Amino acid sequence: MSIGAAPYRHDGRLPGQLRPVTLQLGVQKWAEGSCLIRVGDTHVVCAATMEDRTAPHLRGKGLGWVTAEYSMLPRATSERTPREAVKGRQGGRTQEIQRLIGRSLRGVVDLAKLGERSVAIDCDVLQADGGTRTASITGGYVALVLALRSRGLEGALSGRIAAVSVGIVEGRPVLDLDYEEDSHAEVDFNVVGTDAGTYVEVQGTAEGKPFDRASMATLLALADDGLRALFSAQAEALSKGGR
Repeated sequence: MSIGAAPYRHDGRLPGQLRPVTLQLGVQKWAEGSCLIRVGDTHVVCAATMEDRTAPHLRGKGLGWVTAEYSMLPRATSERTPREAVKGRQGGRTQEIQRLIGRSLRGVVDLAKLGERSVAIDCDVLQADGGTRTASITGGYVALVLALRSRGLEGALSGRIAAVSVGIVEGRPVLDLDYEEDSHAEVDFNVVGTDAGTYVEVQGTAEGKPFDRASMATLLALADDGLRALFSAQAEALSKGGR
């Protein structure tokens, strides 16, 4: 739709505008670090647990490890999705997302400075409206910082990490797709980036017509703008302390 001369989206946002983002710290009493991230109507609880042991394949090497688990509550979506525990196995989508979260967070951790310790980040989707994996990475980083801070290990961090989606919807590049946009996007990207301007991962798919390099450059520039806004939101939340 359009309001005046501006190309507003179905929810009233401009093409390069994020949904409202909030980061609430200390939402789980027992976790070393926890955060509830809300990105529009996508809400994810991220909790970090520290253990004084590393992954089995790193024992004796003086290196730590960061891993992640991801799940979605049955009524996080418009129709009930049975718990994967009932099925007796994780789905391929769940495995792919939690590996992405773990890779992303390890991208800003010096595993040698972490020592033979591990941090597990649990990301549980309370409500899904597009972008659950990107919200999990952005909120998971905040939980990770709080956990490391609780042990005096914040120096193991080499930077900040966040993630955002971009895409082409009805021929127009847009930032931070909600479910309605994502479900009929011509091109859909998930971009994981650091505050140094580097990328950990870029996942891009055309749902029909292939995209060209110019379109990809436009989408990455749009993602960079979104990432900068997310880094600011993370910094503001972390400046208030908490667990």
